[in-house]
Amino acid sequence: MSRLDELRLMTAVARLYHEQGLGQIEIANQLSLSQSTVSRLLKRAQQEKIVRTTVSVPSGVYPHLEDQLQTKYQLQQAIVADCSGDTEEATRREIGAAAAYYLETTLKQGEVVGISSWSETLLAMVDAMHPLPRQTEAQVVQILGGVGNPAAEAHAARLTGRLADLIHGRVTPLPAPGVVGSANSMRVLLEDQFVGKALGLFDRVTLALVGIGAVEPSKLLASSGNIFSPQELEMLRQANAVGDICLRFFDAAGKPVHTPLDKRVIGMNLEQLQKVKRAVGIAGGERKFAAIKGALKGHWINILITDRYTAERLIAEVD
Repeated sequence: MSRLDELRLMTAVARLYHEQGLGQIEIANQLSLSQSTVSRLLKRAQQEKIVRTTVSVPSGVYPHLEDQLQTKYQLQQAIVADCSGDTEEATRREIGAAAAYYLETTLKQGEVVGISSWSETLLAMVDAMHPLPRQTEAQVVQILGGVGNPAAEAHAARLTGRLADLIHGRVTPLPAPGVVGSANSMRVLLEDQFVGKALGLFDRVTLALVGIGAVEPSKLLASSGNIFSPQELEMLRQANAVGDICLRFFDAAGKPVHTPLDKRVIGMNLEQLQKVKRAVGIAGGERKFAAIKGALKGHWINILITDRYTAERLIAEVD
Protein backbone atom coordinates (compact mmCIF):
# COMPACT_ATOMS: atom_id res chain seq x y z
CA MET A 1 0.00 0.00 0.00
CA SER A 2 1.39 3.39 -1.00
CA ARG A 3 1.38 6.23 1.51
CA LEU A 4 -1.32 8.01 -0.47
CA ASP A 5 -3.51 4.88 -0.33
CA GLU A 6 -2.99 4.68 3.42
CA LEU A 7 -3.86 8.36 3.88
CA ARG A 8 -6.99 7.86 1.78
CA LEU A 9 -8.10 4.95 3.98
CA MET A 10 -7.30 6.87 7.16
CA THR A 11 -9.42 9.75 5.92
CA ALA A 12 -12.34 7.48 5.06
CA VAL A 13 -12.24 5.81 8.48
CA ALA A 14 -11.90 9.16 10.28
CA ARG A 15 -14.88 10.67 8.43
CA LEU A 16 -17.10 7.69 9.17
CA TYR A 17 -16.17 7.82 12.85
CA HIS A 18 -16.11 11.57 13.55
CA GLU A 19 -18.55 12.99 10.99
CA GLN A 20 -21.12 10.21 10.62
CA GLY A 21 -20.89 8.85 14.16
CA LEU A 22 -20.35 5.20 13.23
CA GLY A 23 -18.80 2.88 15.80
CA GLN A 24 -15.57 1.02 15.15
CA ILE A 25 -17.34 -2.31 14.59
CA GLU A 26 -19.73 -0.70 12.07
CA ILE A 27 -16.80 0.86 10.19
CA ALA A 28 -14.95 -2.45 10.18
CA ASN A 29 -17.97 -4.23 8.68
CA GLN A 30 -18.61 -1.52 6.11
CA LEU A 31 -15.00 -1.36 4.89
CA SER A 32 -14.20 -5.08 5.36
CA LEU A 33 -11.50 -4.33 7.92
CA SER A 34 -10.75 -5.77 11.34
CA GLN A 35 -11.69 -3.67 14.37
CA SER A 36 -8.04 -3.51 15.42
CA THR A 37 -7.16 -2.03 12.01
CA VAL A 38 -9.90 0.60 12.39
CA SER A 39 -8.59 1.49 15.85
CA ARG A 40 -5.03 1.76 14.54
CA LEU A 41 -6.09 3.95 11.60
CA LEU A 42 -8.01 6.32 13.89
CA LYS A 43 -4.91 6.78 16.05
CA ARG A 44 -2.77 7.31 12.94
CA ALA A 45 -5.27 9.88 11.66
CA GLN A 46 -4.63 11.95 14.76
CA GLN A 47 -0.86 11.54 14.47
CA GLU A 48 -1.00 12.64 10.82
CA LYS A 49 -3.13 15.68 11.75
CA ILE A 50 -5.99 14.44 9.58
CA VAL A 51 -8.11 14.71 12.72
CA ARG A 52 -7.59 17.69 14.99
CA THR A 53 -9.50 18.23 18.20
CA THR A 54 -10.73 21.76 18.85
CA VAL A 55 -12.69 22.71 21.95
CA SER A 56 -14.87 25.77 21.45
CA VAL A 57 -15.00 27.43 24.88
CA PRO A 58 -18.41 29.00 25.63
CA SER A 59 -18.68 32.54 26.95
CA GLY A 60 -18.57 32.65 30.74
CA VAL A 61 -16.37 29.56 31.06
CA TYR A 62 -12.71 30.07 32.05
CA PRO A 63 -10.64 26.91 31.55
CA HIS A 64 -7.46 28.93 30.98
CA LEU A 65 -7.83 30.56 34.40
CA GLU A 66 -8.59 27.20 36.01
CA ASP A 67 -5.52 25.62 34.41
CA GLN A 68 -3.27 28.47 35.56
CA LEU A 69 -4.61 28.32 39.12
CA GLN A 70 -4.09 24.57 39.26
CA THR A 71 -0.52 24.88 38.04
CA LYS A 72 0.50 27.92 40.10
CA TYR A 73 -0.96 26.70 43.39
CA GLN A 74 -0.64 22.93 42.85
CA LEU A 75 -4.37 22.37 43.13
CA GLN A 76 -6.19 19.15 42.40
CA GLN A 77 -8.92 21.25 40.75
CA ALA A 78 -9.95 24.87 40.32
CA ILE A 79 -13.44 26.02 39.38
CA VAL A 80 -13.86 29.62 38.24
CA ALA A 81 -17.37 31.05 38.24
CA ASP A 82 -18.49 33.87 35.99
CA CYS A 83 -19.74 36.95 37.85
CA SER A 84 -21.87 39.84 36.67
CA GLY A 85 -19.82 42.22 38.80
CA ASP A 86 -16.96 42.38 41.27
CA THR A 87 -19.24 42.84 44.29
CA GLU A 88 -19.56 40.67 47.41
CA GLU A 89 -23.22 39.86 46.73
CA ALA A 90 -22.67 38.84 43.09
CA THR A 91 -19.54 36.90 44.00
CA ARG A 92 -21.25 35.01 46.81
CA ARG A 93 -24.24 34.12 44.63
CA GLU A 94 -22.24 32.84 41.64
CA ILE A 95 -19.62 30.99 43.67
CA GLY A 96 -22.41 29.41 45.70
CA ALA A 97 -24.13 28.21 42.53
CA ALA A 98 -20.87 26.78 41.16
CA ALA A 99 -20.20 24.99 44.45
CA ALA A 100 -23.75 23.59 44.45
CA TYR A 101 -23.25 22.08 40.99
CA TYR A 102 -19.86 20.69 42.00
CA LEU A 103 -21.35 18.95 45.01
CA GLU A 104 -24.37 17.64 43.09
CA THR A 105 -22.17 16.07 40.42
CA THR A 106 -19.28 14.72 42.50
CA LEU A 107 -20.74 13.51 45.81
CA LYS A 108 -19.85 9.86 46.30
CA GLN A 109 -21.76 7.10 48.05
CA GLY A 110 -21.12 6.99 51.79
CA GLU A 111 -19.20 10.27 51.78
CA VAL A 112 -18.48 11.97 55.12
CA VAL A 113 -18.99 15.67 54.41
CA GLY A 114 -17.49 18.23 56.77
CA ILE A 115 -18.90 21.74 56.59
CA SER A 116 -17.90 24.91 58.41
CA SER A 117 -20.85 26.48 60.21
CA TRP A 118 -20.64 30.23 59.75
CA SER A 119 -20.16 30.94 56.04
CA GLU A 120 -22.51 33.08 53.96
CA THR A 121 -21.01 31.61 50.79
CA LEU A 122 -21.79 28.06 51.95
CA LEU A 123 -25.34 29.20 52.70
CA ALA A 124 -25.54 30.47 49.11
CA MET A 125 -24.33 27.04 47.95
CA VAL A 126 -27.06 25.23 49.86
CA ASP A 127 -29.71 27.68 48.64
CA ALA A 128 -28.66 26.98 45.03
CA MET A 129 -28.67 23.18 45.36
CA HIS A 130 -31.24 20.75 43.98
CA PRO A 131 -32.18 17.55 45.83
CA LEU A 132 -30.11 14.62 44.62
CA PRO A 133 -32.16 12.00 42.75
CA ARG A 134 -30.35 9.16 44.53
CA GLN A 135 -29.67 7.89 48.02
CA THR A 136 -26.12 8.61 49.15
CA GLU A 137 -25.86 7.31 52.74
CA ALA A 138 -23.75 10.41 53.30
CA GLN A 139 -23.03 11.95 56.67
CA VAL A 140 -22.80 15.70 57.25
CA VAL A 141 -20.73 16.82 60.22
CA GLN A 142 -20.16 20.36 61.44
CA ILE A 143 -16.41 20.99 61.59
CA LEU A 144 -16.73 24.26 63.50
CA GLY A 145 -18.90 24.71 66.58
CA GLY A 146 -22.43 25.60 65.49
CA VAL A 147 -23.75 27.12 68.71
CA GLY A 148 -24.05 30.89 68.98
CA ASN A 149 -26.48 33.77 69.13
CA PRO A 150 -29.93 32.13 68.62
CA ALA A 151 -30.85 34.42 65.71
CA ALA A 152 -27.64 33.55 63.86
CA GLU A 153 -27.58 29.93 65.03
CA ALA A 154 -30.60 29.27 62.82
CA HIS A 155 -28.32 29.90 59.84
CA ALA A 156 -25.84 27.23 60.96
CA ALA A 157 -28.67 24.77 61.59
CA ARG A 158 -30.21 25.55 58.21
CA LEU A 159 -26.86 25.10 56.51
CA THR A 160 -26.17 21.62 57.86
CA GLY A 161 -29.77 20.41 58.07
CA ARG A 162 -30.75 21.58 54.60
CA LEU A 163 -27.56 20.15 53.09
CA ALA A 164 -28.24 16.77 54.69
CA ASP A 165 -31.82 16.81 53.36
CA LEU A 166 -30.67 17.68 49.84
CA ILE A 167 -28.15 14.83 49.71
CA HIS A 168 -30.35 12.39 51.68
CA GLY A 169 -27.75 12.19 54.43
CA ARG A 170 -27.75 12.45 58.20
CA VAL A 171 -26.40 15.23 60.38
CA THR A 172 -23.86 15.05 63.16
CA PRO A 173 -23.93 18.50 64.78
CA LEU A 174 -21.10 19.97 66.80
CA PRO A 175 -23.15 21.31 69.74
CA ALA A 176 -20.63 23.80 71.04
CA PRO A 177 -19.62 27.38 70.28
CA GLY A 178 -16.91 27.90 67.71
CA VAL A 179 -15.13 30.11 70.23
CA VAL A 180 -15.36 29.45 73.97
CA GLY A 181 -14.64 31.92 76.73
CA SER A 182 -11.71 30.12 78.30
CA ALA A 183 -9.54 27.03 78.19
CA ASN A 184 -11.47 25.72 81.22
CA SER A 185 -14.76 26.01 79.33
CA MET A 186 -13.11 24.15 76.47
CA ARG A 187 -12.16 21.25 78.74
CA VAL A 188 -15.72 20.93 80.03
CA LEU A 189 -17.21 20.96 76.53
CA LEU A 190 -14.76 18.38 75.24
CA GLU A 191 -16.08 15.94 77.85
CA ASP A 192 -19.59 16.16 76.36
CA GLN A 193 -20.46 12.93 74.51
CA PHE A 194 -22.16 14.72 71.60
CA VAL A 195 -19.26 17.09 71.10
CA GLY A 196 -16.93 14.10 71.26
CA LYS A 197 -18.99 12.25 68.65
CA ALA A 198 -18.60 15.09 66.14
CA LEU A 199 -14.89 15.57 66.86
CA GLY A 200 -14.38 11.83 66.44
CA LEU A 201 -15.61 12.08 62.85
CA PHE A 202 -13.07 14.70 61.79
CA ASP A 203 -10.46 12.15 60.75
CA ARG A 204 -13.08 10.31 58.67
CA VAL A 205 -14.14 13.35 56.63
CA THR A 206 -13.65 12.67 52.91
CA LEU A 207 -15.03 15.96 51.59
CA ALA A 208 -14.61 19.25 53.47
CA LEU A 209 -16.55 22.31 52.34
CA VAL A 210 -15.05 25.41 53.93
CA GLY A 211 -15.28 29.14 53.65
CA ILE A 212 -12.12 31.23 53.83
CA GLY A 213 -12.38 34.28 56.05
CA ALA A 214 -10.51 37.53 56.41
CA VAL A 215 -9.26 38.49 59.87
CA GLU A 216 -12.15 40.94 60.12
CA PRO A 217 -15.19 38.66 60.62
CA SER A 218 -18.15 38.55 58.24
CA LYS A 219 -21.54 39.89 59.34
CA LEU A 220 -22.88 36.36 59.86
CA LEU A 221 -19.91 35.27 61.97
CA ALA A 222 -20.01 38.50 63.97
CA SER A 223 -23.74 38.13 64.65
CA SER A 224 -23.20 34.55 65.83
CA GLY A 225 -20.97 35.68 68.67
CA ASN A 226 -18.23 33.27 67.55
CA ILE A 227 -15.62 35.96 67.25
CA PHE A 228 -12.68 37.29 69.18
CA SER A 229 -12.62 40.66 70.91
CA PRO A 230 -11.17 43.73 69.14
CA GLN A 231 -8.05 43.35 71.29
CA GLU A 232 -7.70 39.69 70.31
CA LEU A 233 -8.19 40.51 66.63
CA GLU A 234 -5.45 43.11 66.97
CA MET A 235 -3.24 40.38 68.50
CA LEU A 236 -3.84 38.29 65.38
CA ARG A 237 -2.98 41.21 63.10
CA GLN A 238 0.21 41.84 65.07
CA ALA A 239 1.06 38.17 64.49
CA ASN A 240 0.63 38.84 60.72
CA ALA A 241 -2.56 36.81 60.31
CA VAL A 242 -4.34 37.44 57.00
CA GLY A 243 -7.19 34.94 57.15
CA ASP A 244 -8.69 31.81 58.61
CA ILE A 245 -10.42 28.54 57.88
CA CYS A 246 -12.66 27.36 60.73
CA LEU A 247 -11.13 30.13 62.88
CA ARG A 248 -7.65 28.64 62.43
CA PHE A 249 -5.53 31.58 61.32
CA PHE A 250 -2.56 31.75 58.94
CA ASP A 251 -0.24 34.40 57.53
CA ALA A 252 0.39 35.57 53.96
CA ALA A 253 2.76 32.64 53.36
CA GLY A 254 0.12 30.21 54.57
CA LYS A 255 1.93 29.39 57.80
CA PRO A 256 -0.29 28.82 60.86
CA VAL A 257 -0.47 31.74 63.27
CA HIS A 258 -0.32 30.21 66.74
CA THR A 259 -1.65 32.26 69.64
CA PRO A 260 -3.33 31.40 72.97
CA LEU A 261 -6.63 31.86 71.10
CA ASP A 262 -6.14 28.45 69.43
CA LYS A 263 -7.01 26.76 72.72
CA ARG A 264 -10.46 28.34 72.67
CA VAL A 265 -11.59 27.18 69.21
CA ILE A 266 -13.72 24.05 68.88
CA GLY A 267 -13.36 22.88 65.32
CA MET A 268 -11.18 21.15 62.77
CA ASN A 269 -7.57 22.32 62.73
CA LEU A 270 -5.54 23.06 59.61
CA GLU A 271 -3.49 19.88 59.82
CA GLN A 272 -6.66 17.78 59.90
CA LEU A 273 -8.09 19.73 56.96
CA GLN A 274 -4.94 19.18 54.93
CA LYS A 275 -5.38 15.40 55.24
CA VAL A 276 -8.91 15.42 53.81
CA LYS A 277 -9.06 13.83 50.35
CA ARG A 278 -11.07 16.72 48.93
CA ALA A 279 -10.65 19.95 50.90
CA VAL A 280 -12.74 22.48 48.99
CA GLY A 281 -12.26 26.19 49.66
CA ILE A 282 -15.28 28.20 48.51
CA ALA A 283 -14.52 31.91 48.57
CA GLY A 284 -13.98 35.00 46.47
CA GLY A 285 -14.03 38.77 46.43
CA GLU A 286 -11.44 41.47 46.95
CA ARG A 287 -11.94 41.62 50.75
CA LYS A 288 -10.88 37.98 51.08
CA PHE A 289 -8.09 38.02 48.50
CA ALA A 290 -5.18 37.93 50.97
CA ALA A 291 -6.88 35.16 52.95
CA ILE A 292 -7.53 33.04 49.86
CA LYS A 293 -3.97 33.47 48.66
CA GLY A 294 -2.63 32.51 52.09
CA ALA A 295 -4.80 29.39 52.18
CA LEU A 296 -3.48 28.39 48.75
CA LYS A 297 0.16 29.04 49.64
CA GLY A 298 -0.24 26.95 52.79
CA HIS A 299 -1.82 24.14 50.75
CA TRP A 300 -4.61 23.88 53.31
CA ILE A 301 -7.11 23.24 50.51
CA ASN A 302 -6.65 21.24 47.32
CA ILE A 303 -9.75 22.42 45.44
CA LEU A 304 -10.74 26.07 45.00
CA ILE A 305 -14.09 27.43 43.83
CA THR A 306 -13.84 31.17 43.23
CA ASP A 307 -14.89 33.98 40.89
CA ARG A 308 -13.11 35.11 37.75
CA TYR A 309 -11.96 38.43 39.23
CA THR A 310 -10.30 36.73 42.18
CA ALA A 311 -8.82 34.10 39.86
CA GLU A 312 -7.25 36.83 37.71
CA ARG A 313 -5.79 38.53 40.81
CA LEU A 314 -4.37 35.25 42.12
CA ILE A 315 -2.72 34.50 38.79
CA ALA A 316 -1.35 38.03 38.36
CA GLU A 317 0.10 38.08 41.89
CA VAL A 318 3.91 37.92 41.89
CA ASP A 319 5.42 35.93 44.75
